[in-house]
Amino acid sequence: MTTSNNQSCCTVSRHQDFLKKEMNVTSISTKTPNTSTMAWIPAGEFLLGSEDEESSVEDGETPRRKVQVPAFYMDRYAVTNEQFSHFIEKTGYVTDAEKYGWSFVFHLLVNKENEKDILGSPEQTPWWEAVQGASWKYPEGKNSSIVNRLNHPVIHVSWNDAQAYCSWSGKRLPTEAEWEYAASSGVVDRIYPWGNELNQDDKHHCNVWQGDFPNVNTEEDGFLSTAPVDHFEPNDFGLYNMSGNVWEWCEDTFSNQPTLTNPVQLDSTVKLIKGGSYLCHKSYCNRYRISARTYNTVDSSTGHMGFRCVANSNK
Repeated sequence: MTTSNNQSCCTVSRHQDFLKKEMNVTSISTKTPNTSTMAWIPAGEFLLGSEDEESSVEDGETPRRKVQVPAFYMDRYAVTNEQFSHFIEKTGYVTDAEKYGWSFVFHLLVNKENEKDILGSPEQTPWWEAVQGASWKYPEGKNSSIVNRLNHPVIHVSWNDAQAYCSWSGKRLPTEAEWEYAASSGVVDRIYPWGNELNQDDKHHCNVWQGDFPNVNTEEDGFLSTAPVDHFEPNDFGLYNMSGNVWEWCEDTFSNQPTLTNPVQLDSTVKLIKGGSYLCHKSYCNRYRISARTYNTVDSSTGHMGFRCVANSNK
């Protein structure tokens, strides 16, 4: 897969020639969803996308389009390491990163003492290093652990992995329209889940990069990597960390020429992600805005991609 410079600053695809391999996803049985930890999102009409000065034509934020969003449930938090660990214990599922034997880790987080485990870096995004043994359970590779991060979002999960978890839990991934509507609390033209200023009321509302990317993070928000899923305040719908922390997989196939409908297309290997991550910074990747969007391939995994689930409403 060939990626543009605009996309590659935010995400990195497993489809790199130096480490390419074909994988298949495992099917998991379904069950009735538990909605006790989910927020109920009321139905509404919404203007998807943006045409303000920050919006990107290349990313497909424009043109704006009117959508009708039925009521649904959404996880208040991104799926955590603890929740994903429970899924693995119950099913024996093996993630794409584990099948490949490696995943992408941000260079400042790699243990340089394990230099032999560093398999290489993509030319366009040298701040990402392919680390042997990196996976959801070992986020930085060998000798790393999630023991003290059980309430952090699970990372190094592909779209395939997220689908498997959703199927097991009786849930599904959100469409872009559902995700964007929920992140904005149904408020049209809201830039961030809390309002229209990044540091509104002179405080941090999300986990994004501060400093000079990619080498200096001043950690003014308290974090170099992921934050707990319940850190920072929720939006009006009761959803936490819809901007920053980790990118979140959506159901939709990515297109930079979006339709006027609420699209779900299952025949493509390039899927939409929303929300930005702890690596986003306005100087190079202003994609922690609600309307911002980018993509990755279904088998790709990195240290800044996670997901949350939704379920259909019976109200």
